[in-house]
Amino acid sequence: MQHPHAEAVARAGGRPVILPVLSQVDVVVETLDELDGLMLPGGVDVDPHWYEEDPQPGLGRVEPERDMVELALARQALATGVPLLGICRGAQVLAVAAGGRLYQDLARQLPRALKHVQQAPRWHPTHSVSIAPGSMLGELLGVNSLRVNSFHHQAIRVIPGGFAASAWAPDGVIEAIERQGGDHFVLGVQWHPETMWERHAAALRLFEGLVRAARAGGGAR
Repeated sequence: MQHPHAEAVARAGGRPVILPVLSQVDVVVETLDELDGLMLPGGVDVDPHWYEEDPQPGLGRVEPERDMVELALARQALATGVPLLGICRGAQVLAVAAGGRLYQDLARQLPRALKHVQQAPRWHPTHSVSIAPGSMLGELLGVNSLRVNSFHHQAIRVIPGGFAASAWAPDGVIEAIERQGGDHFVLGVQWHPETMWERHAAALRLFEGLVRAARAGGGAR
């Protein structure tokens, strides 16, 4: 089985470790003490139960055990200073773990939204994003805009306290968030750089940023 996220981390100079989803959440979270960084990958929808909403039409499949494990990992990383990179669903998990809320389905809740579920190869960028000047994301990528791939129908609606949006699609959908203040690397992006880096060099910089932060000891750790 291929693991594109692990491949990207390895290419960036890190040593990837894949954590399992277990019903014993504490067992998985304790493993974080032995790791220098955390990446939360893409996947199915986040259960709106976690941000105190009932399911709306358009909500897709949810995986309760995965939600429990990844939310617990994200909260532990935020509390202990473990560098964290969230990708697509991972960015949404990060937001919810910190107190944010999501659009359950962009097509119904934001009808003016672009097509965010592309029908194109996964490596192909289909829409642009604008990046906030002076943001960690902007410094990491070295650009004020870029084109990204897009495979999501949920998105961050309410930014959690202590975070700021650092990238937006042309329709206003938040495409990246990052933690404010300090030198703790915490970043979530709504696109999938793990399937772009072999053709688009900027995508690999996200994983290189995570690996550098992990090697530095996570700043606040």
